[in-house]
Amino acid sequence: MEALRQLAEALERLPGLGRRSAERIAAHLARHAEDAAAVESALAAARGTLTTCRLCGTVTRKEENPCRLCTDEHRDGRLLCVVGDSGDIALLERSGEYRGRYFALGGTMSPGRGRGVESLRLGELMARTEEGVDEVLLALDSDVESEATASYLRHELQRRRPGIRVTRLALGLPAGGAIAYADPVTLGRAVRGRTDA
Repeated sequence: MEALRQLAEALERLPGLGRRSAERIAAHLARHAEDAAAVESALAAARGTLTTCRLCGTVTRKEENPCRLCTDEHRDGRLLCVVGDSGDIALLERSGEYRGRYFALGGTMSPGRGRGVESLRLGELMARTEEGVDEVLLALDSDVESEATASYLRHELQRRRPGIRVTRLALGLPAGGAIAYADPVTLGRAVRGRTDA
């Protein structure tokens, strides 16, 4: 059953899947060849057509890089929203409240999991702030790792770019809550009520 264990371990590395869920999915795929084939086909199609936006880090089509959000001339280039995961960009967009640019860090610092400052796209973030950005909105989750990351980013941004305004999402997100589970109204309220970090 080594192959099943390896599949479960690979699935467990995906965000949002714990050990038990990964084991259940692996067993399902092993028992249902048609589902496994559909997943394989979808993964192959995604690898062939999708990539990461070179500016913000969100998923985009290979022929559309930078993505539509980064090339939209109607967006406010003075405001840059920093998220931990690129999936949070779509969630914030659905709120309808935010009209600036985005930047995905690709995670948060977590020394216990071997993710330190070097795991963040800090150099790219600093380069983006040099492009006329007056305010950086840190739209990170409210867990311990995200709070530590936000504190570090606030310090580095203000050290490297004196005078830049660094804000955080405010109303609506409960302590310990994740952006991924917030509804558009709650996210909109949090963007409108942002505060200095």
